[in-house]
Amino acid sequence: MSKVDVIPRVVSMSAPDLSKLKQYYAANPPDLTESIVSEDEKEETATRLLPPIESRRKLQWEFKGLTLWLELEEFNNDLTKAISDFSARHNSPFIPKPHTTAIYGMEHLTVDEAKAKLHHVKERIGQWPRFSKPTGITQDIAQVGKPGQVCSIAWCELTLATNADHEAALDTLYDLFYGGEFTRDRPWKPHNSIAYDNPQDNTLSLLDTVLYASQNPSLLGKERRVEAISLWSTVGKMEDWRCLDRVRFW
Repeated sequence: MSKVDVIPRVVSMSAPDLSKLKQYYAANPPDLTESIVSEDEKEETATRLLPPIESRRKLQWEFKGLTLWLELEEFNNDLTKAISDFSARHNSPFIPKPHTTAIYGMEHLTVDEAKAKLHHVKERIGQWPRFSKPTGITQDIAQVGKPGQVCSIAWCELTLATNADHEAALDTLYDLFYGGEFTRDRPWKPHNSIAYDNPQDNTLSLLDTVLYASQNPSLLGKERRVEAISLWSTVGKMEDWRCLDRVRFW
């Protein structure tokens, strides 16, 4: 595929828009013709159509440092399933774990120092504040150097909202890992990505994501507690990422 210049722009849809879309399809269902296929044939076809993870496109961006992820509560593994489904249907890079990034790319700590600090998070923060229902869906292309963007990738996300409690918890986390003097982007823009791709051969689609969310209503319809905070090595490409430690909040 030849390389094309991509002009990044935010493409998003709010949760109310999604409910209208769902109502439209309920009132105007597409024509479907059901064929007679045995269960064995269905299983064989599904297996044949899913490319193995190792054969899917790899994310080309080189990441860095140690990173802290918030791992959100799931309902029937809905976030994990969304990641798996999108990677399979687009043959796109596979995200190893659903997450909301709290701090990315720390290079001032050793692994042992970061692990030690991780185990003080609960005594400093307690339970991380609950996230409200996602405010919508965003599909965009990030460009490193732009405000709040630390890499050049395409992605789809469930967009989350911050509040005073989240900002205070994140300040405490930065203070723990960086000391009294630190800078960070404000306000925080938390999100839970469900798909990544390379900008030059991106196949992600907002419409596809919207339709998927309408068929899996828990994605936009649930408040979520933060189940754990985990420390990852994000040095290199995404397939090199490794979970180093995890602390559960409950």
